[in-house]
Amino acid sequence: MNIQQIRNATLVVEYAGKKFLIDPMLAEKGAYPPFPNAPRQDQNNPLVELPTSIENIIKDIDAVIVTHLHYDHWDEAAKELLPKDIKLFSQNEEDATEIRNAGFKNVEVLTKDTVFEGIQLIKTKGEHGRGEILKLAGLVCGVVFKHQSEKTLYVAGDTVWYEAVQEEIDTHQPEIIVVNGGDNQFYEGGSLIMGKEDIYETYKAAQNAKIIVSHMEAVNHWGLSKEELKSFINEKGIASDVLVPEDGESNSF
Repeated sequence: MNIQQIRNATLVVEYAGKKFLIDPMLAEKGAYPPFPNAPRQDQNNPLVELPTSIENIIKDIDAVIVTHLHYDHWDEAAKELLPKDIKLFSQNEEDATEIRNAGFKNVEVLTKDTVFEGIQLIKTKGEHGRGEILKLAGLVCGVVFKHQSEKTLYVAGDTVWYEAVQEEIDTHQPEIIVVNGGDNQFYEGGSLIMGKEDIYETYKAAQNAKIIVSHMEAVNHWGLSKEELKSFINEKGIASDVLVPEDGESNSF
């Protein structure tokens, strides 16, 4: 498999001969207002440009996976630029309806036993924060990829570390894990996605896995920098197992 970090949570995953685009945020730098009640109110989102052309990103994509509909995972640019007949997976019927209303004709809801072109796609649980903020943050999911010719891949999505992530790791024994790790926060409510301690918990739960950290430094409410995370994983002695890719960078397994 090959996993290319595009920007924010957007990934291109080549797996068992198929190419998946995950959580596409495809707008130009600064296209949207900042998330309110959060740092960097003087900076529009996304904070950085795409590392390559739109054509390169969406070329030969076989399917799109949208873990939830927040605009840093599914934006207006993605709705305009992606072919309306492309295969698209969503977390639930509510999201699927909204995506269909944007003109997409081939939308399927992920389940525990979805199969696409011989690849198992297993919907996983996630919690987009802790406590009261969950009511505002809404539902999210992750996805596990399985195929006999590939290692098992777990893309955790916008979740903090909690018992269900441990359960997914125990159940599926993924060898590759992608976590969203920018510790994004509003001024109130705490972490919406993993911070460095959450990432460390993931590492401890899956010490035979390689972990890739996505969703960093691309939208205004990020709270953990790549530099700080790299320093932390160096201190813990786990830098060979926890990878912090730059935008555009690929890792193959």
